Amino acid sequence: MKFGDIVTVDLPRPATGSSREQIGSRPAIIFHADAARLNLSTLVIVPLTSSRSGMHFQGSFLVHPSAANGLSDESVVLVHQIRAIDKKRIKEKLGRLAEEDLEKLRAEIKAILGL
Repeated sequence: MKFGDIVTVDLPRPATGSSREQIGSRPAIIFHADAARLNLSTLVIVPLTSSRSGMHFQGSFLVHPSAANGLSDESVVLVHQIRAIDKKRIKEKLGRLAEEDLEKLRAEIKAILGL
């Protein structure tokens, strides 16, 4: 798995916290530098949702399905829910995010983290 790959992940229900956190099986984008992940058991991901209501959150944007990205539905990239997960939670690779969408993702992550 590499930076920009779209994978299916299994996100657990939190013991406490907001019910707005993404849970269950869903696509996510790997947002972790390839060289930095070699000796770690976790990866940084950005979850996706097919719910268009996610579009009203800062930094969210829409990705259309394509043969290259492997998505079956239009998906909202939930930049505000960036998180680290155990590599064991990755189920399968679906495809790869288009370069123009990777550029949007980089810009939105910088904005939301104040970089």
